[in-house]
Amino acid sequence: SSNLAFWEAVVSTQSTGDAMAAERVALDQDHAWQALHMAAAAACRGSTATGGSGPWGNAVLAKENTKSCSQICGATAFNKCDADVSISGYKGQATSYSQRLGHFYNYGCGSPGNQNAKFDEVKAGAGDVFNTMETGNWYYRFCCCRKG
Repeated sequence: SSNLAFWEAVVSTQSTGDAMAAERVALDQDHAWQALHMAAAAACRGSTATGGSGPWGNAVLAKENTKSCSQICGATAFNKCDADVSISGYKGQATSYSQRLGHFYNYGCGSPGNQNAKFDEVKAGAGDVFNTMETGNWYYRFCCCRKG
């Protein structure tokens, strides 16, 4: 019976460890998405002639792969499009000043641009934020919107 109690404790500890590991992965994914969203906000800030304008905060919205940002922004309170940014970055710390750390495009507001569904965050899996060029993803796209 003490053997049984020992093994039950081992299984319970392992289950707790597994649950904690799963929570850690979910938290890491949430932080990775947040970092991507902050990078998108910075890309939007740098892509607009005025750096964003108006008496309120502007918006970064996920870019649906088959619609233009003019359509996406136009369907919200942030109805004016300033840019359609596509960004990606490499993981890890830079080791030189000539190392490529990421990629970006500005497709403009008027067309859907590259319609690859892999660039659509809403259609991505939660863990896809960790994908790289080698593991199946390149960019995520965002609309830079403001109230007009």
